[in-house]
Amino acid sequence: MKQNKNSNMKFVVALTLALVVIVAAVAVLSNKQESLPTEIKQIDVTGQPSLGEEDAPVTVVEFGDFKCPACKAWGEMIYPKLVNDYIETGKVKFSFVNVLFHGKESTLGSIAAESVYERSPDLYWSFHQALFDAQPVENHDEQWITPEKILEIASGFPEIDPTLLKEDMEQEATMENVEIDKDLVSEAGVSMTPSIMINGRMMEDPFDYEAIKAAIEQAIKDKD
Repeated sequence: MKQNKNSNMKFVVALTLALVVIVAAVAVLSNKQESLPTEIKQIDVTGQPSLGEEDAPVTVVEFGDFKCPACKAWGEMIYPKLVNDYIETGKVKFSFVNVLFHGKESTLGSIAAESVYERSPDLYWSFHQALFDAQPVENHDEQWITPEKILEIASGFPEIDPTLLKEDMEQEATMENVEIDKDLVSEAGVSMTPSIMINGRMMEDPFDYEAIKAAIEQAIKDKD
């Protein structure tokens, strides 16, 4: 009789432990499901510097900072592939949104780039690239985005009026556009640069080009 009682007790304990394990597993899976990337509402890139066909089935947005070394590296390693494979083939519209994670320097670079975009839109992407190219190889935290440096970079573009660019920087003439970008960064939940969004979905690793390609191809299929 005592043995049966002990056996029953062991069975109850084992069953209880099994239930605890099942509940814990369900909780873990539930939390894991919640931590998966969620679909983000497609942000409005109207008025943003863009490349590619306006009616392309996929929109890729780079959230970048001219002060950010990783953004420069992304522009050298990933961006050319994206241009060759998708932008020039009409499958992707690419837009850039300024991020201001490095304070005054990020803001100044953004104001200057927006000034060039407003006054000489055809020169924007070349100036954009030149600004990234001007990043120092070392001491990235050292102040280098200054009005003087920006005017030096602009001197390589005869079409850019240095007087107007200087005035735009002094008067923060394009700050309204920069504030729009700031709002887009907040709306998209950007926490690092560069961040790459594809048709409303943020990529986990902006340097994983295979994942970027897969996301673009899936987005194209979803449009069909």
